[in-house]
Amino acid sequence: MKIALAQINPTVGDFSGNREKIARYAREAQAAGADLAVFPELSLCGYPPRDLVEKPSFVERNQLELGRLAAEVPGLPIIVGFVSRVQGEAGRRVANSAALLSGGLVRFVQSKMLLPTYDVFDEGRYFEPSKKQKIVELGSERLALTICEDIWNDKNFTTNRLYPQDPVEQLFQQGATALVNISGSPFAMGKPKSREEMLRAFALRYRAPVVFVNQVGGNDSLVFDGSSLALDRDGNVRARAKAFEEDLVYFDTAAFGKAEDGPSSAAIAPSESAANLDDDPSVYAALVLGTRDYVRKCGFESVLIGLSGGIDSALTAAIAVDALGRDNVLGVAMPGPYSSPESLADARTLAANLEIRFEVVSITGTFDAYLASLQELFAGTPSGVAEENIQARVRGNLLMALSNKFRSLVLSTGNKSELSVGYCTLYGDMAGGLAVISDIPKTQVYRLCLIVNQRTQVIPPAIPQAIIDKAPTAELRPNQKDTDSLPPYEVLDVILKGYIEDAETARQIAERTGIALELVERVTRMVDGNEYKRQQAAPGLKVTSKAFGIGRRFPIAQRYRE
Repeated sequence: MKIALAQINPTVGDFSGNREKIARYAREAQAAGADLAVFPELSLCGYPPRDLVEKPSFVERNQLELGRLAAEVPGLPIIVGFVSRVQGEAGRRVANSAALLSGGLVRFVQSKMLLPTYDVFDEGRYFEPSKKQKIVELGSERLALTICEDIWNDKNFTTNRLYPQDPVEQLFQQGATALVNISGSPFAMGKPKSREEMLRAFALRYRAPVVFVNQVGGNDSLVFDGSSLALDRDGNVRARAKAFEEDLVYFDTAAFGKAEDGPSSAAIAPSESAANLDDDPSVYAALVLGTRDYVRKCGFESVLIGLSGGIDSALTAAIAVDALGRDNVLGVAMPGPYSSPESLADARTLAANLEIRFEVVSITGTFDAYLASLQELFAGTPSGVAEENIQARVRGNLLMALSNKFRSLVLSTGNKSELSVGYCTLYGDMAGGLAVISDIPKTQVYRLCLIVNQRTQVIPPAIPQAIIDKAPTAELRPNQKDTDSLPPYEVLDVILKGYIEDAETARQIAERTGIALELVERVTRMVDGNEYKRQQAAPGLKVTSKAFGIGRRFPIAQRYRE
């Protein structure tokens, strides 16, 4: 059986657009001689639809478009993800399902059995789980049709099993000859590699081909890398879709022998566009894709960025240019009373190197007007954080005014290190519609900037060396440096990863790293005390195992201390 792996980028709720894209890819697969085309999880409605599935009209439209799709591609069987109606025991009325469409009809439906409720997933809130799995017979194959999480509970691969059932094992006990999995598996650093190892383990355990078709694209905070795969029964990758791009690749199960045959000597070279599993290049590609899709799927065409002359705004601007094109990016420098001439010059050079429009709007006069208005109330108090934050909020106001006037989305530029400890200003530098690098620790910001300069391969480099070399500073008071308030970032980021991503206690971090316990405890207190800021931040793009936002849900008003 020649199977087409149709890796597409659907938009949540764009039923007609998604249906037309699926039909177009199916026609292309049919023209290439495919016997079956497989599309990602919930590809008809987009994933994740979240509370949209609670709207009866959304579910009805889903059913209607599924029938239309079946009629549009009668010549080639396809497997497509959609929301189905069920009569659930717990009151849920929908399921996350896969349909086999053939001959203009819905021939088979299999619903997802394992519903994740951890990290960014909350499928138990919406969907009724399938109570049983059933083989689908097509041509010479008996397909074990599974949906995303259904493959993430293998007792021979997963050390921390979350479910008592193993859908894959159940299906192969029924005589399956091939495993097909349709997924909406979000990107995180290192995940593509571990996912491929898991799929290889299935192929070797069951001596059967494995087809994994993953969604690609950005939907809100999540970025889906695609990286769809087909493996033969010996665990060799025989087809590989591109990472972070739509793609259509083919895999013929007949070319590599059945389970009763000896080891196959046939071989086809994996695609030269194989996914790059090196974290930093993959992360950069994820940020570009996530930014592009967030901006466009939200109905914007252009973005604007406050360019401080610092490294965070430089990286954000470079990502925006790669995502949207230089003509759709505006850089705005907003020098204030403590801004250095070098910072303004660096921002100007960056904009020139990236070939984006650059404007300068001074905040000094506005800041002075604020201080004049507050003079009586501030009388007798020392200058401090309040005056510093006024400068940041003036800048945020100016950017939002430009956004309103020109309908251009503001990209905020704060990194994960700053957001973790609250080294950012509400309604100031946190203002914006998308926090592009809010899941990128400061030390990785530097590495990604080097990738930008390597990619562009121009002299001088896109991001000026002066920006990379300068000591980080907010320039909100004379001679300010980030290290006045924070440990060096190479120390801070080690603490933050242990506390946020690995759920270690302060003592565990101190014992493992040799960092003074007092310092670790100070940092963890800062993390805990700034939850209120993070819950008011713009959505950010998730690339680590634990990002702020929907996947990390801590109370604001709480007194727990470890």
